[in-house]
Amino acid sequence: MKSKLFLSLVFGLLINQKIFADSPLTSTPFAEAYKDLEIIQKASKSNGDITVDLMDYLYEKSNPIDVKIALINEIANSGWRIEFKEKNNAEIFLAYLEQKESGFSLNGNPNSEILISYAYLKALDNYFDVAAATQWADLAKYGNEKSYTINIVWALIHAQQAMDSDWCEVYTLTHRVRENKDLVQDMKEGAIAIIFEYMDLYKDNC
Repeated sequence: MKSKLFLSLVFGLLINQKIFADSPLTSTPFAEAYKDLEIIQKASKSNGDITVDLMDYLYEKSNPIDVKIALINEIANSGWRIEFKEKNNAEIFLAYLEQKESGFSLNGNPNSEILISYAYLKALDNYFDVAAATQWADLAKYGNEKSYTINIVWALIHAQQAMDSDWCEVYTLTHRVRENKDLVQDMKEGAIAIIFEYMDLYKDNC
């Protein structure tokens, strides 16, 4: 009897670990679609820690938003290859921005690409608590409602939050972005395919 109880507890623990390990933020390694780019290769060697070179790329307005987001995705991927561990990359990036611009404030209406980069970093730093990240993602989306990249990252962050309450919503959040034909397609098809290879697993919950 005791052995059955023990096995039941172990099985339950493994199930819980899988639920936490498999989630919108941890199971969508779409940077793979950009691995031919030098900046993504740099991010792959970061061991999960943002560097000045990587922040310089995020800060440069002329760099494509999808590559910026893929860069952040790869930073996280490189860290998770070692271990799942809480980071503080978002606050390091914020300190970098404050050094770059006197009087800088996230509330001071910076461009949407900065906001979504910060939001995505914040969410990936601690994917168990994305409440603050969703708020910054909301501001980014409000500032640029046409970018597919910004919308899909917004959806992934919100889907992570929905994991605790509604797995159908986890699916529909990203599916709505896929179905929105008014968005500017500024993300590689290969990256989108990687995202939905995982997100479509939640469809059966609707």
